[in-house]
Amino acid sequence: MLRTSWPPLVLALLVTWSGVANTQFVADGDCALVLDRPGRTSAYDYALNALRGTFGYGGEHTCITYDAVNQAYLQARKRINVAQPKSQIWKAEEVATLGELLLDISINLAKTYGLSYEEIEKGLPLIDTSKTLIREVCPAFLSNVECRPGKYRRYDGLCTNLQHPTWGAIMTPFSRLVGPLYADGMTAPRISVSGNQLPLPRIVSRTMHPDEGYHDHAGTVMVIAWGQFMDHDYTLTATPLDPLNRNEPEECCKRPPHLKNPYCLDILIPEDDYFYSLFNVRCQDFVRGFPAPRPGCRLGSRAQYNTLTAVLDGNTVYGVTEKFARHLRAGYGGLLRMNPVFNEYGLKDLLPLKLDIPDEGCTRPNRSMYCFEGGEIRVNEQLVLTCMHTLMAREHNRVANGLAQVNPHWDDETLFQEARRIVIAEIQHITYNEFLPIILGKEVMEKFGLLTQKEGYWDGYDPNVNPGVIDAFAGAAFRFAHSLLPTAVERWSKAHRFIASKRLSELIRKPYDLYRAGVIDEYFMGLMNQVAQAVDDSVTQEVTNHLFKKPGQRFGLDLASFNMQRGRDFGLPGYMEFRKFCGLPGAETFEELFGTMSNETIRKYAAIYEHPSDVDLWSGGLSEQPLPGSMVGPTFACIIATQFSYSRRGDRFWYELPNQPSSFTPEQLQELRKIKLSRVICDNTDIIDTIQIYPMVLPDHEINPRVPCRSGVIPSIDLTKWAEFGSPQPVPAASTYVSNIASVFDVLGKRKRK
Repeated sequence: MLRTSWPPLVLALLVTWSGVANTQFVADGDCALVLDRPGRTSAYDYALNALRGTFGYGGEHTCITYDAVNQAYLQARKRINVAQPKSQIWKAEEVATLGELLLDISINLAKTYGLSYEEIEKGLPLIDTSKTLIREVCPAFLSNVECRPGKYRRYDGLCTNLQHPTWGAIMTPFSRLVGPLYADGMTAPRISVSGNQLPLPRIVSRTMHPDEGYHDHAGTVMVIAWGQFMDHDYTLTATPLDPLNRNEPEECCKRPPHLKNPYCLDILIPEDDYFYSLFNVRCQDFVRGFPAPRPGCRLGSRAQYNTLTAVLDGNTVYGVTEKFARHLRAGYGGLLRMNPVFNEYGLKDLLPLKLDIPDEGCTRPNRSMYCFEGGEIRVNEQLVLTCMHTLMAREHNRVANGLAQVNPHWDDETLFQEARRIVIAEIQHITYNEFLPIILGKEVMEKFGLLTQKEGYWDGYDPNVNPGVIDAFAGAAFRFAHSLLPTAVERWSKAHRFIASKRLSELIRKPYDLYRAGVIDEYFMGLMNQVAQAVDDSVTQEVTNHLFKKPGQRFGLDLASFNMQRGRDFGLPGYMEFRKFCGLPGAETFEELFGTMSNETIRKYAAIYEHPSDVDLWSGGLSEQPLPGSMVGPTFACIIATQFSYSRRGDRFWYELPNQPSSFTPEQLQELRKIKLSRVICDNTDIIDTIQIYPMVLPDHEINPRVPCRSGVIPSIDLTKWAEFGSPQPVPAASTYVSNIASVFDVLGKRKRK
């Protein structure tokens, strides 16, 4: 274990970024970093420190020299082979080799100098590694990006911020609200504040998150569908993958230690498990996230990185590299490639077949059956998500065709990029106007500045805000929807009558029902009519016992255990630290949690955790009582709202902004404000002709009525506002029944609770 200057108990009493002592770290001449305290030095620095008199053993300061950093680098290079891709496109596993090197150097320096927690977290990242040998291996996308303002976003997220080009880009570290809590201060997964191991994730899962199936709110399964579609626009942790089929490697549980994948962090299953003991399962494969290289190849403790862009930019539809985006395109008319499998029936297209790595994220019954290809690799993770990918790809092509009619002189590239701009704006608008008000409630939306403008521009872009995905959002808070998952997914008829249902586990990585004509519309009808589970500590066994179940097997994996293991892998501090960050009262005893969650929940936590500070963030956040008018409790509401605030304020291409090359005209912006998810569904399905105005909320004849798609009640975007020549007559705006989905959700929720 790394020697650091704190005892194990103090390690647990982690201070947040705002609460650390005011130690000064400076660079001075040959010193890469001056530590404002007497301390150790290294053999490499000894002569220099001795010459300086006050530097060195027993002196007032310690100097870490550039030479010491270079020596640590040379030692690390002997052990770690850093990838040198011929192209400028670095794959996740290639980026990882650089992350491993930088982490090795950081651990070396921390050991040599006996660095404290604060010196590791605040000091090491200040070292300018461009003045060291590290610059030889630092790739251009981390160290030397030149940005020019343009109308269209880059696919990889670079240059979203002109002053900080890597902010929000792919292959960059998750950001942190609260400093990490590693067992050794650098890299080892989190342990208890007592220094003991935390309870096994499976014990927490089966004790705290049994399948009790409550439905006590007005949200439909469409909330889950849109939420997962959003999640996959935001975050995909870089982890080792099987080189053949690009799925999670099965190189942990069934291998002897010397043959295991070096990233293995097995999830152990207790011998007496009520379910897995029936099949003699004692272990589940789990691999840690790759260590991230920081922008500028800076040093520090282990961080994880995101393979997606951190802004809401439709990469679920378009991908995150120029090359893959080209692969997804038809090459004419600004269109995406689709599969016209139902042409003979006059029905809309499906997504194209996934032919390049057919087994990636797909369980195929035979070699002639294929899954679908979309902008994000998890498009086939479960059938409902595939439906959402299909919907938005169809919407892109519908918009591109509309723009081609308005501007017949536009070429393929212009049509594609303009349609992409509009679809991204639609995704942003629906997320902030229909999805977030249900999840967070109106009060939280107001507090965090998430309410969008009704008219005019919103001039809220702040170049000092990093839109990067927060580790606690990716590793815990935005996984709240796992509690919403239903046991079965329903299909309904166009007359809003139940047809049939399928167990969720049968639809995971098996989207083949969509190859039956008309079935995708029945699933959409089901999404809008089936009530979701409540956000609480109950999670369906479909994902706690049967996740990614293989053909012929009677068991799968446990998603709840995965969530907690991922949080520990990230070094996420416990639930209590995030309560404190969010301005909520902490607790030193479990009794102090009364009122925060149910008494029975607190009793169960006390039975398996040693201290309230040990409770995993994902588990504790789910167990909180929800805020009024909200689906989530105060801690998750705070983390989620903070993320979406960063996503809006830190995005130079945000759809409401003025004075940017990417800005819409005032007339175009007013058209975009008309968009509703119900309109997108009406326009891109075949048999659906009546729909409630807000599909994420149960229909109600007074405040969320079902209306005909063709009635004009749900307005359409007038694409003539994008015409480059002439001045077409404006189309009159249609009226709507309600303008505030938070009110709809709140009223219906109160009715159901009565």
